[in-house]
Amino acid sequence: MAKSAPSFDANTPETETALEFPDNRLLIDLCGEFDRNLAQVEKDLGVSILRRGNVLAIHGDEDARLRAAEALQSMYGRLENGRSLEYGDVDAAIRLGDSGQDTGTLDGDQIEMFEGPVEIRTRKKPVEPRTTMQKAYVGQLFAQELVFGIGPAGTGKTYLAVAAGVSMFLDGHVDRIILARPAVEAGERLGFLPGDMKDKVDPFMQPLYDALNDFLPGKQVAKLIEDKRIEIAPLAFMRGRTLSNAFVVLDEGQNATTMQMKMFLTRLGENSRMVVTGDTSQIDLPRGVPSGLVEALKLLDGVKGVGITRFSADDVVRHPLVARIIRAYESLSAKNVR
Repeated sequence: MAKSAPSFDANTPETETALEFPDNRLLIDLCGEFDRNLAQVEKDLGVSILRRGNVLAIHGDEDARLRAAEALQSMYGRLENGRSLEYGDVDAAIRLGDSGQDTGTLDGDQIEMFEGPVEIRTRKKPVEPRTTMQKAYVGQLFAQELVFGIGPAGTGKTYLAVAAGVSMFLDGHVDRIILARPAVEAGERLGFLPGDMKDKVDPFMQPLYDALNDFLPGKQVAKLIEDKRIEIAPLAFMRGRTLSNAFVVLDEGQNATTMQMKMFLTRLGENSRMVVTGDTSQIDLPRGVPSGLVEALKLLDGVKGVGITRFSADDVVRHPLVARIIRAYESLSAKNVR
């Protein structure tokens, strides 16, 4: 049976936008338990939504009503496709609306294009960008050989990169995944941590383990690490290697020195993709030591085959308070510069 999309009611007042949804069962899921999904749209977009049977009436200024209508249509379309509607999905619909912007992916890239969101397939769950900038970033991950993801914490830089790597690995486009981080302390001292070198280094690598475990079953992650088809190691361990047929991610790239960054970038081998993520506002290198990431961004901007995505506080997809905290620190930094 053909699916029927929600429709606008042309006989509504100018201060109201009415959407009629043909499937009452899906409408219940759209509203969420105790109408929590509608409440999220109301809070984020500054509108009020009233339900009249199978019609949702949106009240507010014209631009907010339009954005709310696009978000609700996107959410309803997701449900029609048999997909779930969680908090993150509602957040993505609010941020992205019903847009189907092209991400610039290449033919054959393992990424599914829907009318609204983009989806990366992994073994445990699909992963979707939740902001326009994340969507552009995912497009670059599949289209470019070298990608830089720059921005504050919580913008999904590393998470989306690891998801893309897992997807390409599962589909046979690469033979292995290599995840690296500079082992630089943020005020602590490695020597005071207990255990051998692996015990000292593993806490720095934990965010990478966490991301992998989100996309692959734990036993499979352990087996792939044992077989060295997944490697998680400090940046220094990359020296002298040529990384062919691999998806390589350098996380916390702002803490790589100029020589380390050059060393890492020149490891790129045949049929490999490389991603460097970092936050240039959180450099933990000793005073006077320049960040290799900052210099690489200046040198490689505009170079063919290199993609650079710059995230902002608007792209934070953690708790909304995180975005406000980041804006407060950015404001303080701007005042100090003056």
